[in-house]
Amino acid sequence: MTEEQVEEILNTLYIKSVNGIPKISLPIDDLVNDYMSKNKDIDSAAKSLINNSMVKCGTSGFLTGLGGLATMVATLPANITSVMYVQLRMCCAVAKMAGYDIHSDQVQTLIYACLTGSAAADILKQTGIKFGNKFGVAMVKKIPGETIKAINSKVGFRFVTKFGEKGVVNLGKVVPVLGGVIGGTLDVASTKIIGNNVYKIFIKGEIPTNKKEDMIIKDAEFTEVEDIDTKSLDEAMKSLS
Repeated sequence: MTEEQVEEILNTLYIKSVNGIPKISLPIDDLVNDYMSKNKDIDSAAKSLINNSMVKCGTSGFLTGLGGLATMVATLPANITSVMYVQLRMCCAVAKMAGYDIHSDQVQTLIYACLTGSAAADILKQTGIKFGNKFGVAMVKKIPGETIKAINSKVGFRFVTKFGEKGVVNLGKVVPVLGGVIGGTLDVASTKIIGNNVYKIFIKGEIPTNKKEDMIIKDAEFTEVEDIDTKSLDEAMKSLS
């Protein structure tokens, strides 16, 4: 997989994340309105959404990981795309809650950086993004095109490296049912870090550290508010265009 292919996948999933998928998930505007109406403020709405996204990613990882040995290779891409879809929706919704324009190149790029997990802070530092009292909507709008390209390049490289890691993939091939459990656990853990990234960046205007004591969600509480039919999502992902 190349960086160009990664960018194409991310862009496709981003559009689907914002617009929603008929009979599968709500448009982001509706999702944000739903969470804002059920929570007292932006902070609690964002945390609730992140918690529920962790639950969904764990469920999706388990469902697609239950295939037999013969279908494990075929189901892996659907698992990856479905989890990324939920994670992207989480990031877009949190950014939207905080008042950012999720249709702008700058916000879209920062969200892609969030998806790199623990590497996000280094990527943003290396490309000159500065956090502080002035970080906010106005500052993000001024991020130049060269910086956007630099961030996207580093994000693409990280994903090419991630998809090339064969250790977890091989484990799933050998132990399909256990692989589902492990896959779901890893998906929840990665979503927790990504959720922390997007919360710190867009809600707090801070650079994420992902230290245990700084995590905004300690463990997912499995009291989910449904906005995605996870059982249908993986099948829908196969026909993304």
